[in-house]
Amino acid sequence: MPELPEVETVRLGLAPVLVGNSFASVEQRRGDLRFPLPKHFAERLRGRAVDALDRRAKYLLARLDDGEVLVMHLGMTGRFSIDRANGTSLELGEFEDEQKPAPKHEHIVFHLADGTAVRYSDTRRFGLMDLIPGATLPSHALFKGLGIEPLGPDFTAAWLGLRLKGKATSIKAALIDQRLIAGIGNIYACEALFRAGISPMRLAGTLATKTGKPTKTIEALVKA
Repeated sequence: MPELPEVETVRLGLAPVLVGNSFASVEQRRGDLRFPLPKHFAERLRGRAVDALDRRAKYLLARLDDGEVLVMHLGMTGRFSIDRANGTSLELGEFEDEQKPAPKHEHIVFHLADGTAVRYSDTRRFGLMDLIPGATLPSHALFKGLGIEPLGPDFTAAWLGLRLKGKATSIKAALIDQRLIAGIGNIYACEALFRAGISPMRLAGTLATKTGKPTKTIEALVKA
C-alpha cells in the first residue's frame, strides 16, 4: 500500500511532465476504478491545463485551469508510467524485482499537448480518480476528516503531546489514524517507532505528561 513517501515520490516524478502542460485527449478504458469515474471524465479533462500538482495525505491533486482538481489515489497497486514524445519511457516507483503490469490493467491514458502520454495501470483497481471543484475540496468527504501533514511546520512535539494526552489507544494505532496524522500507514509508523525506540503497543497517552506537555520520547518520535 503506497504511503505518503511513495505518493510524494510519484508527485515529484509527474510534476515536471504535467505542470504547465494540458490534456490533448484522455483514453478511458473502463467506467470505474474503486469507484465509478466522474461523468464525462475524459471530456471534462480535454483541453484543460495543469497549473499545479500537489499532495494531501495519500492523494495527488492536479489543479486545473478551470478551478477543478483532478484527485488521484494509487490504492494498493496503482502506478503511473510516462512515455515521452521523444520515445523514452519511465515508470514511476518501479523496483527491479517487480514485474510490469499486463497491458489489460492499463485503464487510463492521459495524452498531453506536447506528445507525452501518462499511463495509469492498476491491477487490483483499488485506486480512484475524481474531479472536484477546488473551492469545495477541504469540505469534500475524502478530505474533511484528514489530520495534520507530518512533514509540515505545524507538526511539532508540542502539537503531538496535546493530541496524545489521555489517549488510551496504542501509539501505533494513533499514528495510522488518518484523522490525527494524514498519510502515515503501517510501514512508516513501524519505522518511526523503531527509530524512536518506542514499542508500538505502548499506550499513546503515556508518551505525554498529564497536561499534554511533550516529553523527550515525543520529540524523538516527531523527528523520526
